[in-house]
Amino acid sequence: MNRGYSSAPRGFQFDSTPVIVGAVLMGAGAVLCLTGVIIGGRELLSATDRWLGDLEVPPTEAVRQKWDQTKAAATAGARAWQHHDGAPARRGHS
Repeated sequence: MNRGYSSAPRGFQFDSTPVIVGAVLMGAGAVLCLTGVIIGGRELLSATDRWLGDLEVPPTEAVRQKWDQTKAAATAGARAWQHHDGAPARRGHS
């Protein structure tokens, strides 16, 4: 009787019981980890949804306002560049 020992053709022998127990424990750990990720992720999504619901200005509107400000600043900068007096900027001593 080989009592859980496996042998390969070259006589390599090992007790397969700890390998099986290790595989079972890794599987159980993976299931627990996945469960934790699901529960934690669900709570984070729920908290994010509540936070977005409590905002005074929806995120899409806030982005739209910032984009409008950016376009206005770019337009003002372009106009200032086009309508300057033509004199080069002075740096330091002449």
